[in-house]
Amino acid sequence: MTVTLADVAARARVSPATVSRVLNGNYPVAATTRERVLRAVDELDYVLNGPASALAAATSDLVGILVNDIADPFFGIMAGAAQSAIGDTGTGRAGGEKLAVVCNTGGSPERELTYLTLLQRQRAAAVVVTGGALVDPAHIAALTAKLTKLGDAGTRVVLCGRPPMPGDAVAATLAFDNRGGARSLTEHLLSLGHRRIGYVAGPVERSTTRDRLDGHRDAMTAAGLDGPDADRLTVHGRYTRASGYDATRELLARDPSLTAVVAANDTVALGACAALREAGLRIPDDVSVAGFDDLPFSIDAVPSLTTVRLPLHEAGVRAGRLAMGADTPPPGGVATIPGELMVRASTAPPRG
Repeated sequence: MTVTLADVAARARVSPATVSRVLNGNYPVAATTRERVLRAVDELDYVLNGPASALAAATSDLVGILVNDIADPFFGIMAGAAQSAIGDTGTGRAGGEKLAVVCNTGGSPERELTYLTLLQRQRAAAVVVTGGALVDPAHIAALTAKLTKLGDAGTRVVLCGRPPMPGDAVAATLAFDNRGGARSLTEHLLSLGHRRIGYVAGPVERSTTRDRLDGHRDAMTAAGLDGPDADRLTVHGRYTRASGYDATRELLARDPSLTAVVAANDTVALGACAALREAGLRIPDDVSVAGFDDLPFSIDAVPSLTTVRLPLHEAGVRAGRLAMGADTPPPGGVATIPGELMVRASTAPPRG
């Protein structure tokens, strides 16, 4: 049975005119109403009637790049590199470049699904989804279903810096070895003699947080330091400087004898350094600090930051080329990209 515009309107509890406005984008519609309409479109798998239905399986010159936060260098570097690669290698139907659009989700799983619905409606040629995933079975199931619909319609889906998804909807996955990188970072601190190590983790619901914390715990367990302090010396927060500052203050309150702090990423590490200096502690003389990602400012921090380098630009370029079919997908569709330990001036053996 063919789904009609009236069916979508009934499901979304709006008028058919409102559905038309949302789909055509020719009239302002409240964000909550737009999302409700798009959800109904997705649930009913509605396809426009007439000539548009004949094009439903075709693809346009549009490519979507999804990021959690475009202001975060982690995502900005990957998105910029992917966008450039798409422009260099992607040829539109008329012989021109593909139009690569960056979609900023703000870390919202609902917004992530909404953007994918919009890209599906526009018959996007490809979609690149960057960054860690939400560790939630319901969202993973919804995301898998959405990516499957995109793939069935001819859209090439590439994951960059994200763990593999179930099923075969994804053309290629470039996954960072966050766990291995985090383990090597903590092993470095342990090799210097540190035993009282605090960990400033990211949001508990994110796969990147889970994998990096698991790597840290792997190293601590191998060193026989997996006792009750493991949880007490871990504080979760956002991937921001302010969160790193607050979490480090909390760690110092829990254990003033800490000799090292590992931060979830380099931005968090800057906040950790600020909190330590405010407490009258010197880096690394009193407390060593380490980050993750090797963002551009890391080497210029004072002292320069020990971290794990992820090849963000290179991964973004490869993701863009994969999205355009210009590179051969990795064996099995998944490539695991290792991090590189960058030892700098912010870490040293503990005093005494």
